[in-house]
Amino acid sequence: MRSQFSNDEFAPPEEDDIATRKNRPYHFELEPGQRRHWRDYFAPAFTADQRADTTIWMAGLTTNHDSFVCAAARGLGYKMETLPQPDNTTLTIGKEFGNRGQCNPTYYTVGNLLRKLYELEKAGWTRDDIIRKFLFFTAGSCGPCRFGMYATEYRKALREAGYEGFRIEQMIQNDIVNKEQPTGRGIDFNKPFIKAIVKAFIAGDMLNLMGYRIRPYEIHKGTTNRVMVQCRELVIEALEKQLPVRAALKQCRSLLEQIEVNRLQVKPVVSVIGEIWAMTTEGDGNYQIHEFLEQEGAEVSIQPVYTWLLYLLWEQKRDLRIRTGLRGEDKAHRGLRGKDPWKRMLVTRLLEFAVRNTIRSFARAVGLQHLHIANIEELAALSHDHYDLEIRGGETFMEVGKFLEIAANRRAHLVISVKPFGCMPSSGVSDGVQSLTTARYPNVTFYAIETTGDGKASVHSRIQMMLFKAHDRARQEYAEALDAADLSAEAAAERLAKNGRLRSALHYPAHRVATTAANLVTELGH
Repeated sequence: MRSQFSNDEFAPPEEDDIATRKNRPYHFELEPGQRRHWRDYFAPAFTADQRADTTIWMAGLTTNHDSFVCAAARGLGYKMETLPQPDNTTLTIGKEFGNRGQCNPTYYTVGNLLRKLYELEKAGWTRDDIIRKFLFFTAGSCGPCRFGMYATEYRKALREAGYEGFRIEQMIQNDIVNKEQPTGRGIDFNKPFIKAIVKAFIAGDMLNLMGYRIRPYEIHKGTTNRVMVQCRELVIEALEKQLPVRAALKQCRSLLEQIEVNRLQVKPVVSVIGEIWAMTTEGDGNYQIHEFLEQEGAEVSIQPVYTWLLYLLWEQKRDLRIRTGLRGEDKAHRGLRGKDPWKRMLVTRLLEFAVRNTIRSFARAVGLQHLHIANIEELAALSHDHYDLEIRGGETFMEVGKFLEIAANRRAHLVISVKPFGCMPSSGVSDGVQSLTTARYPNVTFYAIETTGDGKASVHSRIQMMLFKAHDRARQEYAEALDAADLSAEAAAERLAKNGRLRSALHYPAHRVATTAANLVTELGH
């Protein structure tokens, strides 16, 4: 399919006079009839009475997260389905119809959506039926980075591809906490919906964290992925039937416990941070970085989505504290005039308590030991000398704070910051601020990657060079742990073979240094 605007429509007039061409300015003026400025359109609203006949699509995070959110929505009566993980084919489609200079997540996401629309047309659906029967559900924000304009960019690309009027339904992150949602909407962001979605996110985090803990040390390759498929189905069933998710995670625990592992394999720990989409997606959008790192013998430390939820709540508390300290009445947009700020603060604190309690409860259910839950206040304190806490956009100060916390507490040997090419907030942090913070912690290698969809072999090659240092540091920590425990590698293996608890796939040694094998040796020496 081609854009409804041809290249000829915008071609400058032909000029035969060489002198005229020579003196002609570099820009050219369109005739009045040719000027077709872009104006964002607003498709017909998605209303509650359309819910039964409308299929909602969602994509953008990991397979577990997308599957669980859709299952939770289906449990509340919505027809919600996941789109497949985007790949470089969808990137090409997105670039054909999108504006130039966008963030990669925009290209990948809208290209993924357009590919699905093409498939429906090939299957016999008319465009009018597609526009009437389907819509896309995505997260949104006020910005100030280009995240705030994603929905507009999606609509523009859809119009160029011939699907003008296709509906984009947004969940504006801050508004969910800030204000009551209007009634009669097709997606009702009420308490049951928010609660179900949050549970789905946290359940996705739990299974992902377990997978990255177990998979590098499995004895029979592929076992963890097969078990994860079974676990995914159990959680999906619980969410669809509105059964206790915790009970489903307990069933997952029993399955995961059967995986045979050997955590005396010496592997460097690589923490992947950066822009939330780029560091989370599982595909071409970040060069399959998680899978590649595991293939190269590393243990990957991922950033759970619940950290972003905790940040949003921290942001609300901070803004409330600042606004309540103003000398005059707060009449600004989203101000506190006519509202009870202390009640709102109490509600926000209760929400944070509920989220943290759910995280701990789900972690216990699935068998996730020694889970480190980010303290956003601590990350802010670590970051404030290097990054203004009032600058919003992207991961804000958290990318700086995460690196400083990881380095100070020896949680990883290599930190990789992944972001789309041209991501202003994250690139400014990694290319600017992190050059200072990394100088303070030379024991941790820092590597920033800007993804463009191409150059995969080059990126993987550079990661391999960085991993050389990480492997060396992991072996050094393991040797030091053996010396401290007065054990040889053979003696440690013999002790592990006799200890069923420490040999379990669910057992994860308490953190002392980055290397898991070194931490396990310390336990074996006691």
